[in-house]
Amino acid sequence: MAIAKDYYETLGVTKNATADEIKKSYRKLAREHHPDMVKESDKSAAEKRFKEINEAYQVLSDPQKRKMYDQFGSVGGDYGPGGFSDAGQAGQWGPFSYQYSSSGANPFGGNGDFDPFDIFEDFFGFRGYNSRKPRRGKNLYYEMRLEFKDMIFGIEREIDVESGKVKVKIPAGMRDGMEIKFSGKGMPGPDGAPNGDLYLTVRVRNIPDFVIMGDDILLNKEISMIDAALGTIIDVPVVDVQSKDGLGKTKLKLPSGTQYGSRFLIKGKGMPKLHGRGQGNVIVQILVKVPERLSKKQREALENF
Repeated sequence: MAIAKDYYETLGVTKNATADEIKKSYRKLAREHHPDMVKESDKSAAEKRFKEINEAYQVLSDPQKRKMYDQFGSVGGDYGPGGFSDAGQAGQWGPFSYQYSSSGANPFGGNGDFDPFDIFEDFFGFRGYNSRKPRRGKNLYYEMRLEFKDMIFGIEREIDVESGKVKVKIPAGMRDGMEIKFSGKGMPGPDGAPNGDLYLTVRVRNIPDFVIMGDDILLNKEISMIDAALGTIIDVPVVDVQSKDGLGKTKLKLPSGTQYGSRFLIKGKGMPKLHGRGQGNVIVQILVKVPERLSKKQREALENF
C-alpha cells in the first residue's frame, strides 16, 4: 500500500498556511536544494528533493488542487479513507505527476508558469555555479485558451506573439495549467546569439461538476434517500473520445444500501493520457439527500421501517 504524501510537511508549513507562507517557504527550499548548488556527488539526491518540493508546490499553490488534496487526504491509494466500492478496484494512483513546469502560481513573479531550473538564471543571470551560459534572446510567456474538446483531441493553431506568427501543436491529453516549451520560438538573440524560447500555458474552460486530477475525473452525484436504500441506476458524465465535443454519458448501477460518501470507479472513461496511452478513470462519490420536511405518513413509514 502506497504511503500518502504530506505536501505540507514537504514544504515545512502547516495545513493552515496562507498562500504567501507557502510561496515564501517554496522559494527558500528551491534555492537550498537546487541541483546546481550542490556538489556533484549530491546532485542525484538534490534533484529528487527538488522534484518533491516542486510537486508539493504545484498542489498547494493551486486553490482547487489544494482543496481536493485536503478533502481526500492523499494523492495515492484510494483518495481517502473511504476507498472504492466493488464497481472496480483501485490501482496505483498518482494524479499529481511531477513536471519542471509548475501548474501553480509562479512564486518568483512574472507571467504564467516557469521552469524551476531557471531560478538562478532569473536571480543571478546564470543557472548555477560553473554553468554560465552565453546571452540569448528573451523568453516569451503566453497563455492559450482552449475548449474542453481541445484537451481531448489536441489542436494545431497559428498564434501571434511578440516574435511573430508561430504555429503550435497542442497534443491530446493536456490539462489546464500545463505549460509547453517551444524551443527557439522566442525573441532573437543579440549579435547572433540563440533565440529565446516560447512558453505556452494552457487554460481550459471548466466543465461543471468535473474535477480533473491528473488523468482521473472526480465528481459528486446526489441521490435520494430511497434510491440509496433500494439501489438505482444513474447517468454519469464521462469522456467519450468518439463524440465531437469529447463528452458522453454512461450508466452506473448503485447497489441497495449505498452509503453517503461511497465512491465508485468507472475505468477508462477519464482524461486521455499524454502520448496516447489510453484514458484515466472516473471516480463517482455519492451524496445522499435527506428530505428537510416529512409528512405525517412519511414520518410514520420511516419510524416503522
